[in-house]
Amino acid sequence: MTMGEFDLIARYFTRPARRSPLGVGDDCALLAPAPGMQLAVSSDMLVEGRHFLSTVDPARLGHKALAVNLSDLAACGARPLAFTLALSLPAVDAPWLEAFSRGLLALADAHGCELVGGDTTRGPLNICITVFGEVPAGAALLRSGARAGDEVWVSGTLGDARLALEVFRGTLALPPALMQLARDRMELPTPRVALGQALRGIASAALDLSDGLAGDLGHILKASGVGATLDADACAARLAALAHPEHAGLGLDARARHALALAGGDDYELAFCAPAAAHAAVLQAGRDTGTPVTRIGRIDAEPGLRLVDARGAPLAQQRFASFDHFG
Repeated sequence: MTMGEFDLIARYFTRPARRSPLGVGDDCALLAPAPGMQLAVSSDMLVEGRHFLSTVDPARLGHKALAVNLSDLAACGARPLAFTLALSLPAVDAPWLEAFSRGLLALADAHGCELVGGDTTRGPLNICITVFGEVPAGAALLRSGARAGDEVWVSGTLGDARLALEVFRGTLALPPALMQLARDRMELPTPRVALGQALRGIASAALDLSDGLAGDLGHILKASGVGATLDADACAARLAALAHPEHAGLGLDARARHALALAGGDDYELAFCAPAAAHAAVLQAGRDTGTPVTRIGRIDAEPGLRLVDARGAPLAQQRFASFDHFG
């Protein structure tokens, strides 16, 4: 039996609306933020061959497609409400759709985020999600609030997704257990939604790390009119693979570790700034949400990004450019 567009939507993506006044089925979904709240909205597109490999497990792809959007809400300090899904498919593949929707909706359920609409069409595999969240009016974390003297922090780990990508590219070989760890970080990122909300009123600026720490942090520096000094060794130490029993199999020198942490991309962690006086509050927010947080530098009045080693000595001029789709 041939499955049409609306059969596909009904079978894999239609669920009862629980919080939203109206879910899938009409020309528009309806959202009703609580009084005194603002809507936070973000869209991300994943294109086969550009953002993910054709061999990726579809359940993992479903997870990641939503996770990268939830990460944007986390960076804003917003609570997830709902999302829409626009999906282009070369053909109706029932096993693929079953696994993709399972991974997608499991993460959605974990964050109370309802699927409320979207679109499907025939074409190259392409996934576009728009996510909606709410944040108290005036309390959203922005990129423009960093001030000289603030500390720079990062959540979780850095560089492991890029480590997996280099294995897929054939430029690196890893022991199987290390590769599985790196691949999990690449394919199953953890959106730091709880941490983002806990940082409201504490952090002065924040963003999520999608294209590499050095370049992404530059967006905060530009928006805030400041500069920063980062401890490159502290950043490199956030590579999760270094804590693995088989980490000796990495065979990476300091420069390679710096590059992974500072320009790797696909981390979907939070980079944020906070006044030095809020140091203890940041650590408590990490403990309260079960999220590791690490101080990696400071905000300076002088524009530009400077890198130092663990002793504070300036590193030779190195450029760690972020990923650019059109660069």
